[in-house]
Amino acid sequence: MSTTETSASGVGPVEAAYTVDNPAPVIQAPRQRTKKTPKSTRGNFEMYGWLFMRLSGVVLVVLVIGHLLIQLVLDGGVSKVGFAFVAGRWASPWWQVWDLLMLWLAMLHGCNGLRTVINDYAERAGTRLWLKALLYTATVWTILLGTLVIFTFDPNIR
Repeated sequence: MSTTETSASGVGPVEAAYTVDNPAPVIQAPRQRTKKTPKSTRGNFEMYGWLFMRLSGVVLVVLVIGHLLIQLVLDGGVSKVGFAFVAGRWASPWWQVWDLLMLWLAMLHGCNGLRTVINDYAERAGTRLWLKALLYTATVWTILLGTLVIFTFDPNIR
């Protein structure tokens, strides 16, 4: 028979220790390895992906809050945003780099997050392959088009 004692908060009984009659719960792995599963192919990629999510998230918060503060508070709000406003902003390399950094970090941050979701929830390898191929294609396409627009923007277009 196991002994019980009152917890420090006084809420109720707490088991003193795990015993043969009261074993600790076993937590199963989310997806069991099979004979077909490679031992280790990722190396430290997942750790670097995790670290990138934290660092890019912090930088994105600074960039986005700075962008909103400057655009909405200091420059007079949404009513001033138009073609001429964007042309004036992108005439400066500072704003081009700011917007480019926001675009790249947001797309890569989102891509890495969706890659993690796909790895967690797509059970079949073929499904994971096609979902990630679609994700990477959309990410690369958006980054390339956005970068092209930022650096080739012509304010004299008619």
